[in-house]
Amino acid sequence: MFTLRFDLRAPGTGAPAPDLYEAALDMCAWAETRGAVLAVLSEHHATSDGHLPSPLLMAAAVAARTRRLAVLLAAVVLPLYDPVRLAEEISVLDNISRGRVAYAFGIGHRSAEYESLGVDSAQRGRIADANLALLRQLLRGEPVEHEGRRIHVTPPPLTPGGPRMMIAGGSPAAARRAARHGLGFLAQANPPGLRELFEAESRAHGHEPGPAQFPEKQAPTAIFVADDVDRAWHELGPHLLHDARMAASYRPGEDSVASITRAQTVPELRADPRAYAVLSVDEAAARIRGGGSLALHPLCGGLPPEVAWPYLEQAALAAALARPEQA
Repeated sequence: MFTLRFDLRAPGTGAPAPDLYEAALDMCAWAETRGAVLAVLSEHHATSDGHLPSPLLMAAAVAARTRRLAVLLAAVVLPLYDPVRLAEEISVLDNISRGRVAYAFGIGHRSAEYESLGVDSAQRGRIADANLALLRQLLRGEPVEHEGRRIHVTPPPLTPGGPRMMIAGGSPAAARRAARHGLGFLAQANPPGLRELFEAESRAHGHEPGPAQFPEKQAPTAIFVADDVDRAWHELGPHLLHDARMAASYRPGEDSVASITRAQTVPELRADPRAYAVLSVDEAAARIRGGGSLALHPLCGGLPPEVAWPYLEQAALAAALARPEQA
């Protein structure tokens, strides 16, 4: 199986934004019939390369173009949203998608985003907790009395109680937030003791620990599949390096996040196994047969769609070869 991730960066060295958005929707529609199980949409604001700022809007477009593909928004920067409007959008999207969209909420780490949207970043943890508590109440579909006002989000979500939610982050504070609210935890780092903290805090708040996903050591978070790995690195390298440099610039001096690399050249990036990998079709098929999946990032770094499509097709071929009936 394989997953797709889109952040729709459109640097000047890549394809124009309209082409990337169109291609992302086409890829989701095509890939769900060829082994894709999930599309992941990320969120950032006020970036120099146009990183996707409206994942719910993009998710609605993906849901309209697909029938079975699950969609995960990771991570939605919760303090930057009005919780009532967010509840309304989540509810409508849950109906549009017939329950296929899930959410991982984070608090963000870029002061430029908070400044751009007029939110005090120093209060982001408190705001996130307050927003999350109200959001979950509103998604039950019943009227809520809050701070002297009556709020009723309609239509109610198709999913009883609202769609699946998790907390994303790599810190003890994020693990505690997930535990306190009885939610799952999408960990961006795997330091010693973080899983145990999440589980213990969950039980301390009266919850059985929710689903938790921690990054595997030395497992790439973005994979391409190619018939010629060396040629692929030559073609993809500059786009992957742009993506790597931008991601690292968001977290200066922080190397705990699994996908962050400080590589400054394409050869350095190729030598670092934590973030990007180019596999042959046979290697990709073997990975799937071994119980792994292919975390694809088809338009990474603004990769032009005409360049990106053959790599996606090779990944679909690997998924087909990995099926038991093809073995």
